[in-house]
Amino acid sequence: MNDLRIFKTEIGGREVTVEVGKYAQLSNGSCIIRCGDTVVMTNVTMAPEPRPGMDFFPLGVDFEEKMYAVGKIPGGFKKREGRASDKAILTSRLIDRPIRPLFPKGMFNDVSVVATALSVDTNIPPEVWGMVGSSIALSISDIPFYGPTGSVVVGYVDGKYVINPDNVQRAMSQMHVYVSGTADAIMMVEAGANMVSEEVMLGGIMFAHEEIKKQVAFINEIVKEVGKPKKELDLYHIPDEINEQVRAYADKLLDEALAETDRQARQAKQDEVDAVVVEHFAEAYPDNAREIKDVLYNMTKEKVRAKILNDGFRPDGRKLTEIRPIWTEVGILPRVHGSAVFTRGQSQALTTCTLGTIAEVQKLDNLDDETFKRYMHHYNFPPYSSGEARPLRAPGRREIGHGALAERALEPVIPSEEEFPYAIRTVSEILSSNGSTSQASVCGSTMALMDAGVPIKAPVAGIAMGLIKDDASHRVAVLSDIQGMEDFLGDMDFKVAGTAEGITAIQMDIKIKGIDESILRTALEQARQGRLFILSKMLETIPEPRPNLSRWAPKIISFDIDPNKIGEVIGKGGKTINKIVEDTGVKLDIEEDGRVFIATPDEEMAEKAKRIVMSIVEDAEVGMIYEGPVVKILTNAEGKDFGARVQLAPNKDGMIHISKLSKDRVEKVTDVVDVGDTVVVKVIKISMKGIDLKLIEKK
Repeated sequence: MNDLRIFKTEIGGREVTVEVGKYAQLSNGSCIIRCGDTVVMTNVTMAPEPRPGMDFFPLGVDFEEKMYAVGKIPGGFKKREGRASDKAILTSRLIDRPIRPLFPKGMFNDVSVVATALSVDTNIPPEVWGMVGSSIALSISDIPFYGPTGSVVVGYVDGKYVINPDNVQRAMSQMHVYVSGTADAIMMVEAGANMVSEEVMLGGIMFAHEEIKKQVAFINEIVKEVGKPKKELDLYHIPDEINEQVRAYADKLLDEALAETDRQARQAKQDEVDAVVVEHFAEAYPDNAREIKDVLYNMTKEKVRAKILNDGFRPDGRKLTEIRPIWTEVGILPRVHGSAVFTRGQSQALTTCTLGTIAEVQKLDNLDDETFKRYMHHYNFPPYSSGEARPLRAPGRREIGHGALAERALEPVIPSEEEFPYAIRTVSEILSSNGSTSQASVCGSTMALMDAGVPIKAPVAGIAMGLIKDDASHRVAVLSDIQGMEDFLGDMDFKVAGTAEGITAIQMDIKIKGIDESILRTALEQARQGRLFILSKMLETIPEPRPNLSRWAPKIISFDIDPNKIGEVIGKGGKTINKIVEDTGVKLDIEEDGRVFIATPDEEMAEKAKRIVMSIVEDAEVGMIYEGPVVKILTNAEGKDFGARVQLAPNKDGMIHISKLSKDRVEKVTDVVDVGDTVVVKVIKISMKGIDLKLIEKK
């Protein structure tokens, strides 16, 4: 049965087609979006009942990159897609974050959102269409959802904002910002920028919101035509009787516990209150420990938020704009190329910097035109950082997301390959966590790069902003440098990184149904002031990049050769290049465009390797000096020697006539040189017969 319905609109100057009803009809909601040759299918499903014992909303979001979408066969032995790439995981997070707050509270049914890129024109990236498709599929489905949302990418080219920029515009753009929202408010921002001002960033977000409003209206029209009635679910709720009794009994106990400003002491008191209250009601409500603890959580949230809004009192006693104490250090690991520790309150990151050759860049296999990554940032969150005792595991979506955010924050200040011909990797090990460790890793990475001697364009710092918003009273408190409790109980996690000049990265997550322009403006300005304060603390420890690289870092020299002569340097089966490496001990890489990179701690050997390469690719000219071995003594028909043949480079040699071995008369060539001797020679003549040389010295 084919119930195909087609809906059309224009987004960012391109026609967009939404198809509903023809495919994947067993999903609760499904749609296919077409924009140019990019096609993304999104399917959403919901379990009919919650799993037994489920006490949270299990939303699963996956963005699937199919290599056939760009006409590629996957690499590897199995030749099929395997674990999701980092890019796919980051896109899954982009889809997840704006829709998660829009499901009913107390809904514990499993919900799955799967967006699949079926065809991709790299000029029209599929990520934003996965975001839009998820909103459409959920909105037309029978799954309870308080959407729809709209999503766009906004760029800034030649002083003008651009919606969903193409390849040329992205290359010229000063920022690349994903924005999602409802018709009334902003839900999510994910941005990378080249040190743009707060005003430019805010303007871009609000420009995007105007386009989002049009998308929401379009999706609502689709819902009117093909939307299913929403299912009525049996949502989890706390019985009124339990709620009232627990609140009456625990009110003063919680007040006393929350008056403690030290995190660990406060947590110990809260745990004690939990135990006392559960025990007190154990006889009356033996099967309701979960509900009792949920009442205590709700009370804690209300009390903490009320103290902030009414008294300006934060859990650790700080003012709304106050930054936690900061201390930093650099150069703590002797064999590491660069290292730093950044500590802010109880959040602490140890970051290292490693320099490598260009051959060590990360090669990418994905659906866009990006084929490699020269700067890499990895973020690790071991269990001890939060005081947990559990096994180590591979990096999850959170770690990949935080690493990508820090990488995006620092990428604009990384020197170009021409200025600094290295692959660069920073790794942040979170040693202690109490809020905003991703931004601690930004700060630590900046200092590690400077400690390694990387000539970054400007230091970058990051800060996380929070929000307490009371809809009933319309009161709002924006918090600078939030800690864990404020993140957990608050309404927003708004991370902003940048230099003294401007913003380089933003990540905003909202737990409520959005925020408006005035809150964004306040948060951006507080973040700017906090960022400048943090930068000043960092620069007290290391004010500028070190003038020299670590003695353990490879020394790299680079130069260009004629690409047509690359084969001569490599030699048959790699024989020539392997011999150069064997003789000098360097690491030698040659790019397809003729760029040559020589890496070694020994500068003398680097120069020797360069001379050998240049001797291979350069055409000999009169006056040029070469160094090489004597490979043959030349004799005439009577057996008398008359010269020596010298190897100037692989597949290139010349002859020293006996008369050019010395100013004095030489009877036998072997009186001066013999096979195996290394000599320095000068080119004195070039003819059809070959290259004539003069001996300068024997080594």
